Amino acid sequence: QVQLEETGGRLVQPGDSLRLACTASGGSFADGAVAWFRQAPGKEREFVALIRRRTSTSYENRLKGRFTISRDNAKNTVYLQMNNLEPEDTAVYSCSATTKNPPLSVLWTYSAYDYWGQGTQVTVSS
Repeated sequence: QVQLEETGGRLVQPGDSLRLACTASGGSFADGAVAWFRQAPGKEREFVALIRRRTSTSYENRLKGRFTISRDNAKNTVYLQMNNLEPEDTAVYSCSATTKNPPLSVLWTYSAYDYWGQGTQVTVSS
């Protein structure tokens, strides 16, 4: 059974950096797509970033430049490096994965994925 586990979330101050990890067990998504989504209190879940076909990436426009997604296939892990964090980045960050490769615009939606993690809390506050 495939499982995704997110780690790395914690309380940080504005301007700090943080790296989240999404590790898959029971399966590999090296040739598929893995995405990060986030959901802040009282807000809808939103797309953050994705990586597919090993190296192709896509970002929510507002986050491009501060967030970087990468993967280590040997560790079956996808990372989300977040720099210059702002209080507005406070949310539960979760990863999703699929072995399929639909059009990019489809992969920006949560329902495009087949496996989901439980999420990790990131809180940005002084």
